[in-house]
Amino acid sequence: MVKKKLGLEDLGGFVFSTNDDFNTENDRSAVETPPPGDQHLEAHYSSKGRGGKMVTVVKGFEGKDEDLVALGKQLKKKCGVGGSVKDGEIIIQGDVREKVMQLLKDEGYKVKRVGG
Repeated sequence: MVKKKLGLEDLGGFVFSTNDDFNTENDRSAVETPPPGDQHLEAHYSSKGRGGKMVTVVKGFEGKDEDLVALGKQLKKKCGVGGSVKDGEIIIQGDVREKVMQLLKDEGYKVKRVGG
């Protein structure tokens, strides 16, 4: 039986430091969410790592995780498809990039189409 070597990603993002001045720069819960007009989002179209299934990926959101999840839920509902929120990205099933971009623009976000 071969034992799998554990890496840092297996710790679930846990960081331990003995430095008294340690500051968690990636702590998204402490960051205030800027208004939609100050956000610059990117709408990608991808199938990489998803078994050939196409998805629309929204990247570049800054702010609290709760706000990102709420925006993802709103987009999934208005597009009538499934999806998820992982690693600061909103993943929407299917090629709905144009619809997602229009919905985000209607909410006041600045959206840029990236890729094919």
